[in-house]
Amino acid sequence: MVTSSRTLVGLALGMSLTAFVNQAGAEENGAAVVAEVAGQKLARADLERAQAAKLLQARYQYYLAEREALDRLIDEHLLAMEARRQQVGVNELLHRDVISGVTDPTEDQLQVFYEGLQTDEPFTAARAKIVATLRQLRLTKARAAYLQSLRRQADVRVALAPPRADVALENAATRGPRDAHVLVVEFADYECSYCQRIHPDLKKLQAEFPGKVAVAFKDFPLPMHSHAKKAAEAARCAGAQGRFWEYHDVLFENTQRLDVAQLKEHARALKLDATRFDHCLDSGEQGAAVQSDLTQAQRLGLTGTPSFFVNGHFLSGAIPYSTLREIVEQQLPGRQSSALDCEGSPVFTSLRHASGAQACLLPNR
Repeated sequence: MVTSSRTLVGLALGMSLTAFVNQAGAEENGAAVVAEVAGQKLARADLERAQAAKLLQARYQYYLAEREALDRLIDEHLLAMEARRQQVGVNELLHRDVISGVTDPTEDQLQVFYEGLQTDEPFTAARAKIVATLRQLRLTKARAAYLQSLRRQADVRVALAPPRADVALENAATRGPRDAHVLVVEFADYECSYCQRIHPDLKKLQAEFPGKVAVAFKDFPLPMHSHAKKAAEAARCAGAQGRFWEYHDVLFENTQRLDVAQLKEHARALKLDATRFDHCLDSGEQGAAVQSDLTQAQRLGLTGTPSFFVNGHFLSGAIPYSTLREIVEQQLPGRQSSALDCEGSPVFTSLRHASGAQACLLPNR
């Protein structure tokens, strides 16, 4: 069962990759001509350089649509395979293993739901609609749980990767081994609650893949956060004393204590050289470095924090840990699609067609 499941899903993915892999090299080759204007050739590299911001976001939206469609395709394959294994139809399988186990809400539960509606419609009139709504919610949840169990049994591995962009590390602080196979670059804002929420996940990721994942931090202070830019400068001031990551962690654990006086308190708690730190922060010594990261984020077309690049592959927002982990796993040696094996290159670079096809290049070192 496991072998046949993996084969079928792999076949579906392989067909998608094979259809575009031969085009990918040509279409993503920076020297490829995409237009001529009065006899002057415009190469793909010119297009990527001039319109990088628009293209990355457009490709990411396409990737999200592709991924949603792929998940539906995988679910359909899993249900069909399980139905064949049990020698029943898909509808019969779902009715027996999912629908039959869904119960209607109790009267007490209906009353609680009704009270939360803030409607003038009498309960007796709304009751049937509430029952239908809650039953559908339970059916959806039960179906999702059932499909998740089928995925675990089949060991589904997804090769479809997000779009890619080149991110210059410059002097970004990096936590983890320099020869890590996977580099996660995070653009974040110290005043952003979503960045705070995903902060523990990045530590968990490195703990789960010891020695294989490095994390680099880039500043992207958003204009609506009045303390974010100075907090970013403060972390860099701590970095000048070799304590960036300790200070960085303190900031994400104390996002409500980011005014200048509190930033200085954090430095003293870490036993930094207070005089040196205060001068660095008050003089704006690190302001240009923070601005450089911000300019890069804008050039890439990033619209919010956190934003991630996993070996260059773009992910936006406080994504679930499972999603981040999946993309990291795709990049590990031996986990890529067999059609395109990038194994053997630490922090390798992977070019990707919008369709999901990939091509491996040597890393720029």
